[in-house]
Order: sequence, then structure tokens, then C-alpha cells
Amino acid sequence: MTYVIGLPCVDEKDLSCVEECPVDCIYEGGRSLYINPDECIDCGACEPVCPVEAIYYEDDLPGPLGVHLADNERFFTETLPGRDAPLGSPGGAARIGALGVDTAMVTALPPQGA
Repeated sequence: MTYVIGLPCVDEKDLSCVEECPVDCIYEGGRSLYINPDECIDCGACEPVCPVEAIYYEDDLPGPLGVHLADNERFFTETLPGRDAPLGSPGGAARIGALGVDTAMVTALPPQGA
């Protein structure tokens, strides 16, 4: 089980959750943030600090946001644009920095927010 970042984060990327995560498992894409399911320790520290309520425990993910569970995993298991291999589990987001790219699903979304 893991936490998942859903649609409300797209084009928002507040980063409060990144600062709160004790294991540095929240990675920054171009338009969204992604939680590495292999590095997340299910502590839940990220969830209450998200100002747009985009973070859910996997079992609590609302039906319409269910697609984000698989998409979140794809960020780490599929080769992202401009990369030679999948990101995998590099052992911390700070070591890599902002990646500036997203999954195909997030990239295809229309602009979110106001």
C-alpha cells in the first residue's frame, strides 16, 4: 500500500508535502508530484499538509481519481520523455531534483485551475 497524488495537484505543485516527507519519496515532475510506491513508508505525513487535498491513501482514493494510482506508478516504471530508462527507486527525490517531465496521462490533461 502507498499514498497517491491525484488530479488536484496537477498544475498546483505546492511542495508542502515534499518538505514534510521524512523519507524523501515525493518526486517533482513538470506539472505534478508523484509518490514513489517502493520508497513510501505509509507514514501519512504528507496528506494533512496538502493545501489542495490531492494526497490519498491508496485504499481511500475516490473512484474518479483511481486512474492516478497506476499513473503514479508509471512515473517510476516507464521511461519518461527525455530519459534513457525508467526512474525506478533512486533512493530519494532530493538527489535527482525536479525532473520537468510527466507521465503521458498528466501531459495530456488540459490546464488545471484558474
